[in-house]
Amino acid sequence: MISSKSHKELLPHLFRQEYAKMTAVLCRHFGLVHIEVAEDIASDTFLKASEHWAIHGVPDHPTAWLYTVARNKIKDYFKRKSVFENKVKDALTPNEIEIEKDLEFNNQIIADSQLAMIFAVSSPTNSIEAQISLALQILCGFSVEEIANAFLTNRETIKKRLQRARNNLRNDNFQINGLTETDIKTRLDTVLKTLYLLFNEGYFSRTNSQLIRKELCSEALRLTLVLTESQLTNTPQVNALLALMCFQSSRLDARTGVNGEAILFDKQDKSLWDKTLIDRGNYYLVNACNGKEISKYHLEAGIAYWHTTPIKDNKWENILQLYNRLILIAYSPITALNRVFAFSKVYGNETAITEVEKLTLLESNYYHELLGYLYSSIDINTAIQHYTKAINLTQSKIEQKTLKQEIGRLLEIKK
Repeated sequence: MISSKSHKELLPHLFRQEYAKMTAVLCRHFGLVHIEVAEDIASDTFLKASEHWAIHGVPDHPTAWLYTVARNKIKDYFKRKSVFENKVKDALTPNEIEIEKDLEFNNQIIADSQLAMIFAVSSPTNSIEAQISLALQILCGFSVEEIANAFLTNRETIKKRLQRARNNLRNDNFQINGLTETDIKTRLDTVLKTLYLLFNEGYFSRTNSQLIRKELCSEALRLTLVLTESQLTNTPQVNALLALMCFQSSRLDARTGVNGEAILFDKQDKSLWDKTLIDRGNYYLVNACNGKEISKYHLEAGIAYWHTTPIKDNKWENILQLYNRLILIAYSPITALNRVFAFSKVYGNETAITEVEKLTLLESNYYHELLGYLYSSIDINTAIQHYTKAINLTQSKIEQKTLKQEIGRLLEIKK
């Protein structure tokens, strides 16, 4: 037995890792119509673990213990005649009634069920925001409170969004017992977009108190990795997205200071970059180049690669070229501003200022942040004016604090 003192540290980790897998396998048998039943059984399993392990200590094989308890709870569930007769029996097929006899939690079934659940959650009948909320709750085990924090909104809004999304999910008739080629072709783009936005929400969080939500980045990376582990979904596009996540995750520890303030790329301590994640990014980027397809994820992964590589010759020229291509296939204001940052590294700040001003994104705090940065070495007063506008336009306390520090630095130079 593992020390009983460690169960409080181990359980949250296991919950994040195994709750979603357990729910996926149960939904494979119950069907999405009864997703709440599956979630209740999974939740009860972890509740029993919390109570039992606190007294008896963590078992030698905690994951196997959890699945054994889950299997027993399913048998108990079907023994409760009143619940079974009144709530479940009429909606189940004869095959489903027999599931307690042959339910298995082997590695292949878990992997297949989790993969199918990723596709189920990414239903085009739901909005992107609803898909991400469902992914956080069903695939990652996040609470309503945690999801509300991630979206900078209140619990009631999230509860209503999840309720509507779950109703759509139940009515979607998507099968968890096996992905088809049609499922993959029609939903893979939506799946990747959901995971991409989930990662971005963690990489640059919109919450007032945190710039980075590492747990969101970690979950998005984990779920994308699941896609690469199946021959059905191990595509160049998936590998490109995973490479991008690895490269970006490698710099997370360097992007904030000890007080949570943002640290710009130029000032990051490169010794804090995670070499292992960079190497994994290189591996998946090579895999992504096996086909002829060039997606936005390929281009963004290429940009992230050049940011993390120690090579200096033509580094920014290569980044700028990739941004030029990215703008053509996936334009966004943020992409345009990031392109100008790379442009400034190649052609200088003065020329880049003209490029920024062409965008006329006057209501964007990132627009004024970039102008403040570019003017810092040219006209301190103008730089301070733009930083001040950026402070007024952002709701992020972390960004406001970082920009105020930059204004303070410029004022010291001006003295």
